[in-house]
Amino acid sequence: MEHRIRAVRTGEWEKTREIRLAALQDPVAPIAFLDTYEHAEGRPAEYWQETTDAAASGVGFRQFVAEDAEGRWVGTVTVMVEGPADDVRFGEPAKVDQTHLVGVFVRPEARGSGVTEGLFRAAVAWSWALTEPPVERVRLYVHERNGRAMAFYRRFGFVPSGDSVPVPSDPSVREFEYELRRF
Repeated sequence: MEHRIRAVRTGEWEKTREIRLAALQDPVAPIAFLDTYEHAEGRPAEYWQETTDAAASGVGFRQFVAEDAEGRWVGTVTVMVEGPADDVRFGEPAKVDQTHLVGVFVRPEARGSGVTEGLFRAAVAWSWALTEPPVERVRLYVHERNGRAMAFYRRFGFVPSGDSVPVPSDPSVREFEYELRRF
């Protein structure tokens, strides 16, 4: 099945909400997201509207989705711009101008179909196209027990940076930083 990869558009908050709630019901959600279904489900419509419109603007971050022929979103990834002077959102402070991939999710029926690769190609291309500031690397964090995600990130070209941080909800567990450097 063919999927179209594109940036989220203003006003698509209901689809943004629906795919996020689907992601939070995935069996790996507790190790892949720093949120719960119950918490996200309780957020008001205004939260989803503001978040979606901000992601659509492309200022500071951008969300990409994969949609099927019927317009159903089957995957998503969000890219945040980070610099050394910015507040830390998750993980360690940025040492260079970079982007940070978060919120990666592909519905089970679309896994293995190239959706994740397409989303990552779009996210990385957007990152490299940034000029203010020019981005030196793309990073992401992955839970130490999320082998499926680690395997994909390595196949895509990401490598462990050597940095890790404790998971906020369980400091005995680590999130490993992976990076893709501009060559």
